[in-house]
Amino acid sequence: MLLTVLKSKLHRVPVTEACLDYEGSLTIDADWMDATGIVQYEKILCANVENGNRFETYAIAGRRGSGVCCLNGAAAHKGTVGDRLIVMAFAQVSPEEAATMQPKVLHFKNT
Repeated sequence: MLLTVLKSKLHRVPVTEACLDYEGSLTIDADWMDATGIVQYEKILCANVENGNRFETYAIAGRRGSGVCCLNGAAAHKGTVGDRLIVMAFAQVSPEEAATMQPKVLHFKNT
């Protein structure tokens, strides 16, 4: 049996851009992805703190140190610049691994 557990989280990351004319995804500063273990094209679940919208997409690495969090494609309809997102990635692990697993979380200051 495998359990699906939280692996990575960006907590209250501010949306810096929205680009409707794109295939779809969330562009995230590559440094933040590294810090939380989110990998290029990984499936993610996003929750918008401001409006309650939740959506699934995939992560794309943005320029390192840019502070980018860009809603792309259809996801651009789920929020606006300045909104705060909770971005989550999950892993399927054995019950034994789940017992000791700790998610990597990066907290952003409330603005």
